Amino acid sequence: DVYQKRGGYRATEKALKKMKPAEILEEVKKANLRGRGGAGFPAGVKWSFVPSTDKPKYLCVNADEGEPGTFKDRYIMSHNPHMLLEGIIITSFCVGISVAFIYIRGEYEAIALRLEQAISEAYENGFLGKNILESGFDLDVYVHRGAGAYICGEETALLESLEGKRGNPRLKPPFPASVGLWQCPTVINNVETISNISHIILKGAEWFVKQGLPKDGGTRIFGVSGMVKNPGIYELPLGTSLKDIIFKHAGGMKEGKKLKAVIPGGMSAPILTADEINIKMDFDSLVEANSMLGSAAIIVIDEKTSILDVLKVVTKFYSHESCGQCTPCRIGNSWINKIVKRIAEGKGKKEDIDNILRLASNIEGNTLCPLGDAAAMPILSITKKFRKELESHV
Repeated sequence: DVYQKRGGYRATEKALKKMKPAEILEEVKKANLRGRGGAGFPAGVKWSFVPSTDKPKYLCVNADEGEPGTFKDRYIMSHNPHMLLEGIIITSFCVGISVAFIYIRGEYEAIALRLEQAISEAYENGFLGKNILESGFDLDVYVHRGAGAYICGEETALLESLEGKRGNPRLKPPFPASVGLWQCPTVINNVETISNISHIILKGAEWFVKQGLPKDGGTRIFGVSGMVKNPGIYELPLGTSLKDIIFKHAGGMKEGKKLKAVIPGGMSAPILTADEINIKMDFDSLVEANSMLGSAAIIVIDEKTSILDVLKVVTKFYSHESCGQCTPCRIGNSWINKIVKRIAEGKGKKEDIDNILRLASNIEGNTLCPLGDAAAMPILSITKKFRKELESHV
């Protein structure tokens, strides 16, 4: 009721009663909405890859949110689940989908129950089910709980898990848009991506682009954690300076300590030193700086934090979360973690730093899915940028 009082589901009425699917697709393309899950692929372009076919089509909303430091989707689902549902309805109508799944991480049980409550409210009010708003469009939405695997945030592993199999990534191509869930065309988008759709339809693509950058429309929800005075989520225009996010919005460094480093887009993003934070937070600017925006999770590290401890956390996580399918990732991450643990115990060897770099380089670009790169990139950047500090522990 509160969502509707605040203009909720008006975009659904506009899309289903006044627009054709092709018009919705064109509007989303013009909005330059790039995927908010990490890869930054344009949503409208992704939808356009879905072929015309008699097979069923599916939408899978990626709510796995396993990237360390990331907690933006949790807030959307817990505080405004109907905004997500409205985006699901419009996306499904646009692409010709009649069944949608929200794949939510198993640890988010309370939020899963809240989503299910919101879905039942949407059914009761005629926004889900048969003949929605007398448009002839049918849609059913289901919440599917994951079982606590970071790898299932990767889109093809998510599909395998949803089908009841072990969450191992698939070989691509074929891509999910043509061969996805149960070998049918499937759209996979992140929670934050889908939650933008109703605003694009209601206020138009031009308005949406003006909120951000010409090639990167809208706002981003930045999740700031670590050694800042005011950790939390901040919705800001794309292109906002990282320095401003830390020192203006998040209140600056805790206890007056100096900034040492920042992880700008979740743990898989290459680390930035304190000298590199005068940078715009958008996809292209961070790629130019040899990092990435990823999930826009900003982890702030202060001068008193040992970079060896950071590396230990990173390597432990990726060695544990590798699905084990690809040898470079399975063996390489485990081996790097053992070396880092040995250095932390005071038993390091001179050649250890070079071995970490060699092993991480052998993982990068040599795995089926992006987890290999997601592990190798932060390990390489931390080791190269803070080599002297790491060597001091050997």
